[in-house]
Amino acid sequence: MRFMNKCRLFLYLTVLLLGFEFDEALAQTRNEPGLGLAITKAKGIIVADGVLDEEDWKTAAVATNFFLNYPVDSLAPTFQSEARLTFNDHFFYISFVCYDDNKPDVMQSLRRDFEWPLNDNIGIYMDPYNDFTNGFFFSITPYGVQSEGIMSGGGSDRENSYNNSWDNKWYSKVKRYEDKWIAELAIPLKSFRYNQHVKEWNVTFVRKDLKRNQTSSWIATPIQFIPASFAYSGKLLWQENPPHAGTNISSIPYTVASSTKDSENGEPVKNTVNAGFDAKVSITPSLNLDLTVNPDFSTVEVDRQVINLTRFEFQFPERRQFFLENSDLFSAPGFPSLTQPFFSRRIGLAQDSTDDLVKVPILYGARISGKIGSKWRIGAMDLQTKSSKGLGLPEQNYAVGVLQRQVFSRSNFDIFFVNKQSIGLGEYDSSKYYHEDLVKQVWNGSDTVTQLNTFSRVAGADFNLLTKNNRWTGKAYYHRSFDNYSEGDNFSHGGFMAYTSRVINSGAGYIGLGKNYNAEAGFVPNRAVYPGNYGSRVFTDIKLYPKSGPLVLMMPGFVLFGSMLPDGTKTDRNLMLNYAASFRSTAMLLVTVSDIYQKLPSDFDILDPVGDSVLLKGQEFRWKEFNLKYTSNARSTFTYSIISSGGEFYNGKRAQLAGTIGYRVQPYGSLSLTVDYNDIRLPDAYGSAKFLLISPRLDFTFTDKLFLTTFVQYNDRYDNVNLNARFQWRYKPASDFFIVYTENYFPGNLITKNRALVVKFTYWFNL
Repeated sequence: MRFMNKCRLFLYLTVLLLGFEFDEALAQTRNEPGLGLAITKAKGIIVADGVLDEEDWKTAAVATNFFLNYPVDSLAPTFQSEARLTFNDHFFYISFVCYDDNKPDVMQSLRRDFEWPLNDNIGIYMDPYNDFTNGFFFSITPYGVQSEGIMSGGGSDRENSYNNSWDNKWYSKVKRYEDKWIAELAIPLKSFRYNQHVKEWNVTFVRKDLKRNQTSSWIATPIQFIPASFAYSGKLLWQENPPHAGTNISSIPYTVASSTKDSENGEPVKNTVNAGFDAKVSITPSLNLDLTVNPDFSTVEVDRQVINLTRFEFQFPERRQFFLENSDLFSAPGFPSLTQPFFSRRIGLAQDSTDDLVKVPILYGARISGKIGSKWRIGAMDLQTKSSKGLGLPEQNYAVGVLQRQVFSRSNFDIFFVNKQSIGLGEYDSSKYYHEDLVKQVWNGSDTVTQLNTFSRVAGADFNLLTKNNRWTGKAYYHRSFDNYSEGDNFSHGGFMAYTSRVINSGAGYIGLGKNYNAEAGFVPNRAVYPGNYGSRVFTDIKLYPKSGPLVLMMPGFVLFGSMLPDGTKTDRNLMLNYAASFRSTAMLLVTVSDIYQKLPSDFDILDPVGDSVLLKGQEFRWKEFNLKYTSNARSTFTYSIISSGGEFYNGKRAQLAGTIGYRVQPYGSLSLTVDYNDIRLPDAYGSAKFLLISPRLDFTFTDKLFLTTFVQYNDRYDNVNLNARFQWRYKPASDFFIVYTENYFPGNLITKNRALVVKFTYWFNL
């Protein structure tokens, strides 16, 4: 018996020892943050052809031993990847070797700037300032489709840190082999900003192997963090200083011809020819000047309409190229979607009398942004718009200045100033310029008079916290506004703190707005509902990782937020319990149950513009509702998502059924149909309504340079059918030919309200 016990003890210790040695061996395959990768100057000519036969590739340092980040972070991927880098005086070269089998890759289409989660791809994510905060990414699919973009916030925020709307010039080639695919990228040094005096760049490489639902990266990254984050990056070690890019001036002129007809208002056909240009001037390799004269944004993809049943404005993203580079510097002050003192979509766009967004012509603009030294960033912008009597707007000037200083390892402190100035407004009768931003009815002691607002200014300071390991994030800010209307109670302040670990994601924050805070060039949806309020938010998510079964992640949690008026009156309170699940098949599920209370601080037309459904100021409501969203396997050629909501709604009931079905013809494109149906039933005195939004979409890519998108939106809430068809030919890198056709119809008989045909030609010159 003693002998048997000794044998058992020996076997137990052996297993422990072997397990320890196995773990140590496994740990050695994990590339830790800070791992170096040398880059040396190419001695020969590099041809980006997908064949790594140049001697410089054979001698280049290799980034390998990729490790999984998802669906687990404890194993190597099924197939490994390799990355190599070199450079010459004009180009930054990257080569990828992605080992694979002959199973079909998952591709949505051949369109540039693909959606990262929905396509097999590999990319480089680099911080050429070595500040762990800002950078660029360049990605490519097995079919050679390109995507590039800018990074901010250290790459730690999935929703806000990555913007692939930024566009620039680079070259690539992919070649497929029996057991792998190879990509070569040639990126001009003039195409991105960098500090030529910094010999260490933060860099990592991330591969999305969607057909196996695996994400792997060169630097091993815990599952709770984004593998492209600079907190989990290696070091690109330049054996000599990066070369100076030399004279770096780009000009992008355009010519556009358009034909429009407004049948609804009986206006004749209007044909116009216009021209303008954008220019990029590199003051230093890390500081850029953008110029624009008579810019045209007619080819920017149209916004997807939404059925908004809240009291607050919906925020659409910025896609116009002029505003994108270093956009995080200008949008950093305040809270996104809550209290931003500057929001670039306020420039060149305004609401008409029916609340539709229409274009306001921009005359010219200038924008300087980038790094000064190793710790400072600056941003300055000035744009001038034309007058628009139809919208009730005079000429206006928008000016923004931001100065940001990096502190600690990855945090920063900024001060800013925003000015919106209406030019010559005092010379005109206010009846000519009636836009809501410009006039206000005020009591002068004996009568109500119209008061003009010639300027709106905001100044303030922000502290943004981001720790080295991504675990802690936070913010604190204080802003003040200035205008013709008032002098007191014009503050905005707030802050938050959040913590992220493997098992918990938790945080809390608050905002405070004075009743006279006015940021006309910003995005402050609360102010439109109730001037002056205080709000708070607390949330916690618990992350559970099943070791087997269909689920990768389960995440129960809650969100509690509320707001009140300065006198202490509670206006909103929402307790939301949620459960999210991620499946090994790539499917996703989200379920929420909410308990909502509102005391209206102002009248609210709940079914606008249908019927008489005004809820009055001071009325109190409490209701419960549920929401369910399921997204199917993204790897299938047939995909779908379902959204179902229901329960009480103010003093009535609401049922929603929405979703999208799509079919992919790989790799050439897809056909999809999005539907959003809401059935709202209120007491008889308030009325009821059924809102339907239908959006079929055809996205067809003939090649990786020829794209056709046709998008139809039927919205019965506003009695309109909108058609937008856009053909794009990228005949040279960053140079395009567009044909865009837009038409609006009356839904019942499809009689045309208005139509427009635009033909646009752009060309990118490097001087």
